[in-house]
Amino acid sequence: MNALPETHSLTPVFSTVLGRLYQADCLDLLPTIASESIDTIFADPPFNLGKQYGHKVNDSRAEDEYLAWCYAWLDECIRVLAPGGSLFLYNLPKWNVPLGAYLHQHLTFRHWIAVDIKFGLPIPGRLYPSHYSLLYYSKGKPKTFTRPRVPIPVCRHCGGDIKDYGGHRNKLNPEGLNLTDVWSDIPPVRHRSTKNRVGNELSLKLLNRVFEISTEPGDFVLDPFGGGGSTYEAAERNHLHWIGCEIQDCGPIITRLKRFLATPRMLSLPLEAADD
Repeated sequence: MNALPETHSLTPVFSTVLGRLYQADCLDLLPTIASESIDTIFADPPFNLGKQYGHKVNDSRAEDEYLAWCYAWLDECIRVLAPGGSLFLYNLPKWNVPLGAYLHQHLTFRHWIAVDIKFGLPIPGRLYPSHYSLLYYSKGKPKTFTRPRVPIPVCRHCGGDIKDYGGHRNKLNPEGLNLTDVWSDIPPVRHRSTKNRVGNELSLKLLNRVFEISTEPGDFVLDPFGGGGSTYEAAERNHLHWIGCEIQDCGPIITRLKRFLATPRMLSLPLEAADD
């Protein structure tokens, strides 16, 4: 394979033909990665909600402390991102407003994508929060941008179209609708039978779409917050070189990747099928 960006001071806890996984703080790993060597970065940091991720993670920081921490690793992400590369930041809208303003000083804004997933109970005096924010920035003009098409939505009960499209249904592209910046088809990963760990986990469908938009086979991708390992499995499926990092136990990620790599039939499955 092509040489992955060099990380001189750390040893991976798991490697594949395409990628390397490190058990480390991202602020220790990122400085070891060569500048402008990564084509796409996806980051899903802790949301500072006071959750218990383990003794190495502080998820109850003061607001200014949390933002300062995010700015520190975002600075490194900006440094390692290649010209024309893409950065996706997944977080609560509350945090992505100031983080987006910070990124706007260094990168080119592409989209605020609303991922339609309800994540809490109704809050008195406020609207019901029902989407996560996925910020999409690029370092200059994107070197790769593909606009996916999505299936025309139908009623799950009768199978008929949900909309009438103003009487122009026959003029729609048979390959589907153009993807918008509101994604309402991303399933939450909450059931024990579909999760790879106790903590939160992202849908493979989300990562597949991110990579479909911003990468080509053979590109280098980075996720500094490994979590359940969805990014790394999606990278393997899309034939992307990857660097991963998780500060806590990497066991669930390693188990997941070993299971995937040991099952040849999974290599040809579409991501949507793998999520079902």
